[in-house]
Amino acid sequence: MTDRAKILLVDDREENLIALEAILSSLDLVPVRARSGEEALKALLNTEFALILLDVRMPGMDGFETAAHIKRRERTRNIPIIFLTVVDSAPDYAFRGYAAGAVDYLTKPFDPWVLRAKVSVFIELYNMNKRLAEQSALLRERVTGELPPGLSEPASVLPELSRRLTAVEEELARVRELARKSPDPALSIPLGDLTERVTALRAGFDALS
Repeated sequence: MTDRAKILLVDDREENLIALEAILSSLDLVPVRARSGEEALKALLNTEFALILLDVRMPGMDGFETAAHIKRRERTRNIPIIFLTVVDSAPDYAFRGYAAGAVDYLTKPFDPWVLRAKVSVFIELYNMNKRLAEQSALLRERVTGELPPGLSEPASVLPELSRRLTAVEEELARVRELARKSPDPALSIPLGDLTERVTALRAGFDALS
C-alpha cells in the first residue's frame, strides 16, 4: 500500500495545529489542517481520513456540532474522533463528547506520548482494514473467476492471498497484545470488528484451499 494514512486536525488556533503536527511528526501519516468545523466538513467531502483530532471549543460551529454532522454522513460516520479540550472545561464535556460519537477524549495540556500512542494504534487499525479490504476483493475475484491483472492463473492467487492474510493476522496479533498490556476502551470495538473480519476472511480462504 503506497498511500499514507491521513489524519484531520481541527482547531481554530494555529499554534495548536503546529503543536499537534510536531507531536505526530514521527508517525507515518499525513496531517491535514482545518481551522473550523466548516473547513473540516469540506475536507471530509473528498478526502479519506483514518482519524480526526477535534477541538471542542471553537467559534461558530464547535466540536460537538461538527462531530454530529460527521456522524450523520454515511461516508464519514465510521471515522474515529478523538476530542481535545482544555482541562477547565465544563464537567459534562466528556459525556457530551462520547454521546457525539467520539472514541476518546483528551484534556489539554495532554501528554504527547499518550496522544502519539493512541494515534499510532488507530493508524495501524486503519491500515489493516485497508489491507483486509484488498484481500477480501482478491478472494471475491478468486471465487468469481474475475482475476486482477497479473494474476491470470487461479493457482497464482491463493499463495499471494495467503501471504497477505498471514501478514494481517500477525499485525493484528501484535496490536491486540499491545492493547492487552495497555487496555484502552476506545480500541475495544474497532479491534473486535477487525478481528471478526479477519476470522471471516480466513474461513473463506480455508474453504478455497
